[in-house]
Amino acid sequence: MHHLVILGGGYGGLRVIQRLLADKQAPEMKITLVEREAYHSLKTEFYALAAGTVADRHLRISFPEDARLEHVCDTVTNIDLTNQKVELQSGEPLSYDDLVIGLGCEDKHHGVPGAQEKTLSIQSMRRARKTNQIIQNVPHGGRVAIVGGGLSGVETASELRESRTDMEIRLYDRGENILSMFPPKLYNYVTDWFIENNITIINRANITEVDWKTLYNHGEPEELDAIIWTAGVQPNKLVRELTNTYELETDGMGRVVVSQYHQPAGWENVFFVGDCASSEHAPSAQLAEAQGDQIAVLLVKKWHGEAFPQKMPRMKLKGVLGSLGKKHGFGLMGERQLIGRVPRVLKSGVLWMYKHHSG
Repeated sequence: MHHLVILGGGYGGLRVIQRLLADKQAPEMKITLVEREAYHSLKTEFYALAAGTVADRHLRISFPEDARLEHVCDTVTNIDLTNQKVELQSGEPLSYDDLVIGLGCEDKHHGVPGAQEKTLSIQSMRRARKTNQIIQNVPHGGRVAIVGGGLSGVETASELRESRTDMEIRLYDRGENILSMFPPKLYNYVTDWFIENNITIINRANITEVDWKTLYNHGEPEELDAIIWTAGVQPNKLVRELTNTYELETDGMGRVVVSQYHQPAGWENVFFVGDCASSEHAPSAQLAEAQGDQIAVLLVKKWHGEAFPQKMPRMKLKGVLGSLGKKHGFGLMGERQLIGRVPRVLKSGVLWMYKHHSG
């Protein structure tokens, strides 16, 4: 029996499980999922949980029930690639034949003093819940800062406006404009929406220090009631430790460089998926699922003793959709740029389909 251990029940890890359990050609196998939460979480919507516009029960999906799947609700403390073991907080090590590492990402604070300890986050459901609790306790007319003008920062700011019309919301971005990875038509539309909805954008920001309820921009203090950090991500700490221990090659974002088969050089029974793995594409749930699809196919071939294809098919991603509250949005679908209500409706539809037809 082939024993597969999957670390992390995010979009990539769940997709590997779904595809393997559904594959009638798969040989006898046992899958052990190590995930500290009792459910799969819709991480792309954590900004809404933090803002208080969505309850966490709407962002949970149960893992499949199958005799071949065991869910170990625990925290990984160490990964021993040499001896093919995973160490857990409970003290019970797990041995494996093949390993899929999908431990996700965490905030990157760029060495800014106080940023890690004194800002709020939306990188996990637990941290998003905590962020919501603090935001809801901000007094009438209070000031909230969001650091980072990428997709997460923009969606968080707009959803906060939906939740708390009384608050002053300030978005700090180090670039010339927010959403710099998008075409001008889209970031200009979002900028105009922010202006119309009284969200202040501070461009060319340089956050030099963070204290409790104080943000230092270019060294100048600004008093606030809450500070949410959305200024970049990095692979999970365990993955960063793994790259140092085994001298795995990484890209500029700290993600593990993998082959077309999603494997690091020299480790043919280890696969990386999602935010842990280097890719030509920006990190996204869609990318993690596409990687998961391919990893499942490769595992079945490996277990049957078949050679991997000489060239893996190119992963085709459909695009990116962002929300501005519940009624407006923006998106990039191939070469097509979308603004207004249509991309928001599309995003709601994609989310509904995922929740009700996952797997």
